[in-house]
Amino acid sequence: MDEHEQHEHGGHEAHGGHGAHGGHGDHAAQFKDRFWISLALAVPVVFFSEMFADLLGYMRPDFPGAGLIAPVLGTVIFGYGGQPFLTGGWGELKSRRPGMMLLISMAITVAFVASWVTTLQLGGFDLDFWWELALLIVIMLLGHWLEMRALGAASGALDALAALLPDSAEKVTDDGVVEVSLHELQAGDVVLVRSGGRVPADGTVVEGQAEVDESMITGESRPVSRAVGDGVVAGTVATDNALRVEITAVGDDTALAGIQRLVAEAQASSSRAQALADRAAAFLFYFASIAGLITFVVWALLGKFDEAVTRTVTVLVIACPHALGLAIPLVIAISTERAAKAGVLVKNRLALERMRTIDAVLFDKTGTLTKGEPAVTGVATVDTVSYDELLALAAAVEADSEHPLAKAIVRAQAAGVRVGAAEGQVGAEAGEANGVAGGNGRLVATDFRSLTGRGVQATVGGAEVAVGGPAYLRENGLSEPDALDAEVAEWKARGAAVLHVVRDGQVLGAIALEDEVREESRQAVAALHKRGVKVAMVTGDAHQVADAVAKELGIDEVFAEVLPQDKDAKVAELQARGLKVAMVGDGVNDAPALARAEVGIAIGAGTDVAIESAGVVLAADDPRAVLSVIDLSKASYRKMWQNLVWATGYNVITVPLAAGVLAFAGVVVSPAVGALLMSISTIVVALNAQLLRRLNLSPTRLAA
Repeated sequence: MDEHEQHEHGGHEAHGGHGAHGGHGDHAAQFKDRFWISLALAVPVVFFSEMFADLLGYMRPDFPGAGLIAPVLGTVIFGYGGQPFLTGGWGELKSRRPGMMLLISMAITVAFVASWVTTLQLGGFDLDFWWELALLIVIMLLGHWLEMRALGAASGALDALAALLPDSAEKVTDDGVVEVSLHELQAGDVVLVRSGGRVPADGTVVEGQAEVDESMITGESRPVSRAVGDGVVAGTVATDNALRVEITAVGDDTALAGIQRLVAEAQASSSRAQALADRAAAFLFYFASIAGLITFVVWALLGKFDEAVTRTVTVLVIACPHALGLAIPLVIAISTERAAKAGVLVKNRLALERMRTIDAVLFDKTGTLTKGEPAVTGVATVDTVSYDELLALAAAVEADSEHPLAKAIVRAQAAGVRVGAAEGQVGAEAGEANGVAGGNGRLVATDFRSLTGRGVQATVGGAEVAVGGPAYLRENGLSEPDALDAEVAEWKARGAAVLHVVRDGQVLGAIALEDEVREESRQAVAALHKRGVKVAMVTGDAHQVADAVAKELGIDEVFAEVLPQDKDAKVAELQARGLKVAMVGDGVNDAPALARAEVGIAIGAGTDVAIESAGVVLAADDPRAVLSVIDLSKASYRKMWQNLVWATGYNVITVPLAAGVLAFAGVVVSPAVGALLMSISTIVVALNAQLLRRLNLSPTRLAA
């Protein structure tokens, strides 16, 4: 590509802020409100509970109606606080997929009915579970609130994609330019896209030439020159000049709409997995149901109907331990808090669980492994000009340009960057002879002129100085000096942009500019390899550019010149090989792949849609943070299992005892003791989850 044929245009638009889109927030608020109200009602229920008073050995206040406090408030808690669980349990029952909601609803319903039977003194049963019912609902509401809050906002990727389009378009008519809404546009209409404006729909340029920032769609790190006859895509930005574009596709037919469909399909395909806690809850539901049935049948056959009812109710109530309701949410809440302090935002619990199993990490190149902006990586000069003089001349000419390549040259000269210079070379000698200050000295250029598609030109120290690409040399009949051939050939081979500095018709040297590789990327790739994880890279850039970056970083596999829909396909290709894939990206073009992968990880400086499509967001542009996600996933999964083993292990032991399997030996777990043991198990898992706070997720430490 003739790199400076893309020269002289507006700045590269920065990726936008992160934006929050509604989702789990509403559910979190619902559980929060129900939790606090239920907690307030539960305090008097527990205090006035006969079973609780007997456990702690205090006398309940005795006044008219005192005995109705627990039943009345308990009923309110059951109907109000228990409503989400009852509704969810019914849904799980209808779909034949028992999980946490059905387990909870079964326990609270049995406790509610048994408690009223006792309150109304029907059958002589002593099954006062009002306090246990109240605490069970309160703790489960707390667990679900913590979980929903930890999950964060649900994906708003489609809204974020739609936000890339302008609110209106300027339609060109016989009477002039008229502002119209996007839905009024039709194929064949001509629209005016002003400098800095977004293209409203897919189309073809019919007038004008401009540098178009397509990075949001294609992933290319540099703006691309678009002239008459070239296609442009909705959502891209004309950075320097105005264009007139004939619309060829609108609405659902645009490339952006196609990406929207890919995101929707990919999200749908990854949303059917069942989380660890749900699987454990399903097991406990079947375990409790079968144990309850066996308990009732056995005691009934022994002719002890009252004992059969008491034992069965006890089994069904304590089969839903508080510990299980808090085991996963507490781990998620604490791990996401630890992650946030390390610059990692966990949006999806399944993403966090899956990260420990990842076999391959697929990185987007631009803005992820690289900085997403050009930097000077090489300077070559003829014998009569020094390194510093060449860079100072180029910076002087480029000072008034907003082009990313121009800014990179000015930055390099101001910072005194030295790349590819001979050892000990100093610029003052040659520089002073031409009125150029050595080192970081800056020259002043006058009569600045933009040569669209070719380069820029200005007067420096009375001489005409131009900075341009191969097109400028061809147009002016200039050839590259032999002294530069070897270095320039090497730069071009790795896909660098090459700009020549010409003074009064003489080529003085050349400057190489490339998307700068992050130092952290090298450490991240090396550390992933140590963990046995395959590292791949996908990019819209040319093969030679991609191969150069991959070689420098030691990446295992490269996918280059990949279009947005193909990025999605590359994830699917890796998955077809049996690999579990984490995708790391920052642009709109990465959104379908982020959603398709087992784990989507968005770089936080990226676009709204990339962030909303991902399960994990890295707040900083540091790819080493992927290591933090892996280690966090492994540590939190260990804690989840430890808590689930404790919670379910408690059940496996106490349910048979509550059922009366050791009654012949005089060992029977009463409803009160079963409820107390349940509370103790809750404290154990809560303390175990707190141990996650000791986890050190520093990327620097993890990459060492």
